[in-house]
Amino acid sequence: MKAKIRNPKQANWAARRARVARSLSTTDRVQLTVYRSLKHMYAQLFDPASGRTIGSVSTRSKAIADGLASTSNIEAAKRVGTAIAALAKEKDIEKVVFNRNGFLYHGRVKAIADAAREAGLQF
Repeated sequence: MKAKIRNPKQANWAARRARVARSLSTTDRVQLTVYRSLKHMYAQLFDPASGRTIGSVSTRSKAIADGLASTSNIEAAKRVGTAIAALAKEKDIEKVVFNRNGFLYHGRVKAIADAAREAGLQF
């Protein structure tokens, strides 16, 4: 049984997340899944065929966070996007499906997607 979500913002996010997951469940392509918190950005490559995470990148790693004024701005998101694209190329992945994970395609989420596209990922 699902727990009742009392916070309306959290309930809206959960509904968007479920709707996005439902539409992505029909594809066999590797998914680029994004999560954003107030302080950090996370991105991971997920293979739905095997059910395994191929790799992940976040602003919590020192390689990404070095030299940044903040880990929660658009510049940090761009670094995460280029790093996840480099990881995908290393694993011979060119085409992915972008899973925004219920977050609106705006700001930091859009910055990750744009940076990954510029670095060579196709979606």
